[in-house]
Amino acid sequence: MAEKVVIGMSGGVDSSVAAYLLKEQGYDVIGVTMLTWRKTADDEAVKDAKKVAESLGIPFFTVDFRQEFKKYVMDYFAAEYKAGRTPNPCTVCNRFVKWEALINKAKEFGAEYIATGHYARIDKHPVTGRLVIRDSVTAKKDQTYALYNLTQDQLKATIMPIGNYEKDEIRQIASKIGLEVAVKGDSQDICFIPDNDYVAFLERKYGYKAKRGNYIDLTGKPIGEHKGIVNYTIGQRKGLGVSFGKHMFVTEIKPETNEIVLGDNEDLFKRTVYADKVNLMAVERIDGEIRLTAKIRYAHKKTPCIVRMKDGMLECIFDEPQRAPTPGQALVLYDGEYVFGGGTIIGAE
Repeated sequence: MAEKVVIGMSGGVDSSVAAYLLKEQGYDVIGVTMLTWRKTADDEAVKDAKKVAESLGIPFFTVDFRQEFKKYVMDYFAAEYKAGRTPNPCTVCNRFVKWEALINKAKEFGAEYIATGHYARIDKHPVTGRLVIRDSVTAKKDQTYALYNLTQDQLKATIMPIGNYEKDEIRQIASKIGLEVAVKGDSQDICFIPDNDYVAFLERKYGYKAKRGNYIDLTGKPIGEHKGIVNYTIGQRKGLGVSFGKHMFVTEIKPETNEIVLGDNEDLFKRTVYADKVNLMAVERIDGEIRLTAKIRYAHKKTPCIVRMKDGMLECIFDEPQRAPTPGQALVLYDGEYVFGGGTIIGAE
């Protein structure tokens, strides 16, 4: 009897081809689309996913995860911005909604596995033998950064069918089997804020009104007025609204005093980055110092560093200072092409 797998279908080309590949490999495939920030099952993406499922001859369901999505993703996103941090909602969505909630739902369907259309692979770490996320074959689309937060149990129950493919190959497969979504564009930005105006989103959904405050220099001297801390992120130069006669950059956000510290570009470079909410993947714990590479944002290049645990936090010391490590973003550690673990950046020096 074929093993049963529930695949999350977004209506895009990646998850659609992933569903096809699973069926070709002999799995008993069930397609589901998660209702998260969407209001109804009549959404365009849901219709696309349903059409793909019908063309593949697999059963299709919508599952209502709006409550989980609001709690773990949207509420978290709002709280982080109010606290002067710049959150990465995908990392919490992956762990608590796309995985935890979907695995629980899969059990109701009697399925052993869930599957996704992520460009990443699941493998065993060559030294420790633990399950890890491994780089996809395509560096351009690699999505390992946003998956560092997954647990061993979650990885055990997961299949990622497209990690061995380039994006162009996935589109070719979709065309070959006649899927209309073959030419559909990739989703961008924050899914629940399609217009990317997160300040308006915070006001509309959470009644948060940005409060004006002072820009200050590195000595603490007021040098202008800002529009509210949620409008800014570390490293920002454009949109400050004040002319200083030279380029100035956001180097720190102080929510407790509603102040934004401005400095020169050189002031953004930090060698040591600290992270909490740690999830280790390749090992159970870190003893002493270990040599790895790390990324401080999705588009960052893996960079050599030394990592150790300090008071339950990750302390990551880069060989060279890195520009604008940003509280709220993920610090993701790599051992070669394997995700070692990671955490949420809380500060840098």
